[in-house]
Amino acid sequence: MNVSGSTILITGGTGSFGNRVAAHLLKQSPAQIRIFSRDEKKQWEMQQAFPQFQYLVGDVREEARLEEAMAGVDLVFHAAALKHVPSCEKFPYEAYKTNVGGSQNACRTARAAGVKTFVALSTDKAVKPLNAMGTSKAMMEKLVCSQNQNGGDTKFCCVRYGNVMGSRGSVIPLFKRQIENDEPLTLTVPEMTRFLMTLDQSVGLVLHAMQHALGGEIFVRKSPACTIANLAEAVRRKFSPQGADHPVNVTGIRPGEKLHETLVNEYEMQRVTEEELFYAIHPEYRVPDHRAAQPLGTEYTSANTRQLDSAADIEPLLDKMGEVELYI
Repeated sequence: MNVSGSTILITGGTGSFGNRVAAHLLKQSPAQIRIFSRDEKKQWEMQQAFPQFQYLVGDVREEARLEEAMAGVDLVFHAAALKHVPSCEKFPYEAYKTNVGGSQNACRTARAAGVKTFVALSTDKAVKPLNAMGTSKAMMEKLVCSQNQNGGDTKFCCVRYGNVMGSRGSVIPLFKRQIENDEPLTLTVPEMTRFLMTLDQSVGLVLHAMQHALGGEIFVRKSPACTIANLAEAVRRKFSPQGADHPVNVTGIRPGEKLHETLVNEYEMQRVTEEELFYAIHPEYRVPDHRAAQPLGTEYTSANTRQLDSAADIEPLLDKMGEVELYI
């Protein structure tokens, strides 16, 4: 799909992803970029950096407001979500209303508006979900990926990724704030593993999906992983005046939290195609003949991907992450 001359809508556009993908898309000469979100304060802050965008206050739970926002749109990036695990555990129906109901509204209004491509953002937590956030995101994936069975010209697909370094609410900004406040770093379980992907890489995954979707796929970017203990070691060596001597407190695993992230489960592995940097999980209703042969039981997880075993291995990714104050 050619972005030049296109009208683009980003739901949840004031978040970490929305800021970065909008800045990237701006370089490709779109006709218009619309930022749709319910937080007018974040919209005002984003508008200081990007006054050329159109800002729309609204909630994906309200279908009529989405109808107005979708008018004339060619490309949708659906990033609006409740994603904070403890909040969704406490208020699961709120997670359902935004992540499931809101996504259904976005799909329905995008189809009615004649959108060409619709890319929804999902998470590793949707795979074998353990918590309310993951469960709602798993249902979101099913809603989006089922759309192409219903005819129409809109291509619907998802992307799925694990920990995005420096994104709002993620662990690295938390560690940095704890260092700035001279507080111990809080680790849940030291041997817990997490994928490491920069924000720019997450944008690259979404653009890959936009360009390659036939409809119904879930796209995954291959990424390295590390233990939380090694990540904390790298962060305190890079950012703390005390270096490796900065104190650490182990707090224990939280409700709804997994020890390892899974990005492709053993059933999905039977219908993937594979490239050097990406997996494409094809829908059950259109599995290609040329899919990659995977042994039964194979999964793609943060425990079996390439491991970054030392602070020195992780530090180059911290450099690529850049500053995170825009996203706090």
